[in-house]
Amino acid sequence: MKRIFRSLVRGAALWAAIGTIGASAFAAELTPIKVSYQPALYWALPFYVATEKGWWAELGLKPEFSIFPAGVPQMAASASKSWDVGGTGSVPAVLGSQRFGIETIGLTNDESQANLLIVSKSHYAQVKADPKLLKGQTIVLTSNSTGDYAVQACLKKFGLSKDDVTLKNMGQAEIISAMSSGNADYAGVWAPNDYTLEEKAGAKVLCTGKDGGAVVPGALIVRGDYAKAHPENVAKFLAVYLRAWAWMNAHKPQALEMMKKFYAQGGVSISQASMEQEFDTRPTFDLKQQLQAMDRAKGPSEMDRWFTDIAKFMHASGALSSVPAAHSYITDTYMKRVEADPKLAAFANQTN
Repeated sequence: MKRIFRSLVRGAALWAAIGTIGASAFAAELTPIKVSYQPALYWALPFYVATEKGWWAELGLKPEFSIFPAGVPQMAASASKSWDVGGTGSVPAVLGSQRFGIETIGLTNDESQANLLIVSKSHYAQVKADPKLLKGQTIVLTSNSTGDYAVQACLKKFGLSKDDVTLKNMGQAEIISAMSSGNADYAGVWAPNDYTLEEKAGAKVLCTGKDGGAVVPGALIVRGDYAKAHPENVAKFLAVYLRAWAWMNAHKPQALEMMKKFYAQGGVSISQASMEQEFDTRPTFDLKQQLQAMDRAKGPSEMDRWFTDIAKFMHASGALSSVPAAHSYITDTYMKRVEADPKLAAFANQTN
């Protein structure tokens, strides 16, 4: 009887070991992919949702995340290959294409209403009545960002230019601190920082990028060398991202709960109404809409035009020595790869 018991114990141990080996083998089959983004931003929420839902593993990927306070340092980090794919603003995406060979492979969202010029409570009423009062004022913003782009579009709407004001470069966290303490009255910010300033400091939005006639797309990006070496992983990355949006748009209450947790991880706390406003004012793109925006069948695509306008802004600011052709850094190759693969296409469009 003792021999039988010992045999059973040894057998159980053997199966446990086999189970451990099997689990390790399964884990080893997952392909690491380094994903970069900026924390507590609406367009970055799909990365969190996909992770919580286990969708990366369904396509054989294992994400390793790196976060950055803004797009410029994110682009610079690509030089050391610290990330493979990710999301960023359109301004740093263009900058990254010229300096680091970054390719834009899709859209995160339309954030034209989420990049804006905000004014302190004490100055809002008078400048709202006469925007020309902005002349001679100091506007704090993050240089070479979508917030910068939106502010300059707003100045143009008001009949002013950047030469009529002083633009002071600050990180977004510094801007929130400066406005909250009364050390700044005018700022260029992006969501959800505007909600924080509205709710915590009483600031008010004077003008959005959309008000100024600027289309501000967010960009899905990849290192050029990584894309060339691992095109299948890039397509899988896109499929995961698109599925997360498909699910969130179909399950908004649950998505809002996840947004609350994701923002909290990034140190951001905003009201339920502000979170809902994120969904209501920032259109996203499914697989079909992505391909439509990138379609060059009749000449430059809609996406080409949006990014070319941004490149012109950057050239005027001195950030670029010339305006690059959009087709030199925007490619639909990987989005088409998703469409051409029945499994990936179905995965990208799945809402549950």
